[in-house]
Amino acid sequence: MRKPVLLTLVFVLCLCGSTFAQDRGFGLGVILGEPTGINFKAWTGYKTAFVGAAAWSFGHQDSLHVHLDYLVHNFKLLELEDTILPVYYGIGVRVKTGNDVRFGVRVPLGINYMFKNAPLDIFVEFAPIFDLTPKTDLYFNGGIGIRYYF
Repeated sequence: MRKPVLLTLVFVLCLCGSTFAQDRGFGLGVILGEPTGINFKAWTGYKTAFVGAAAWSFGHQDSLHVHLDYLVHNFKLLELEDTILPVYYGIGVRVKTGNDVRFGVRVPLGINYMFKNAPLDIFVEFAPIFDLTPKTDLYFNGGIGIRYYF
């Protein structure tokens, strides 16, 4: 009886330790550009994160735009003294509603400025989108944003 409880306790402590070792946790903020709305970032490790947005697209036709991306960060590409400035890239999905529902694949590329003494980051990104439905087409998104980390 004591062995399973002890193993469970060790597992939970290890899980908590890896959670606190992650870079920034969960951030919530805004993105301005195409699209414009609310975004989030959830770090899954030191270099990886999920990023998503629920936003309004002003492009081709006004519509709701929702995306979810998996990102990988490179902290060594732009090394500046006393500045955390990772470049990131990834892949994700996008759903856009309007007269017709569009589903596509996003390939975001961006740069992140991470404040050392404040729970904030600022980002700029560019993302080609390859729509798969209702017809195949290529679009581009881009924006600037800020997030607060809890």
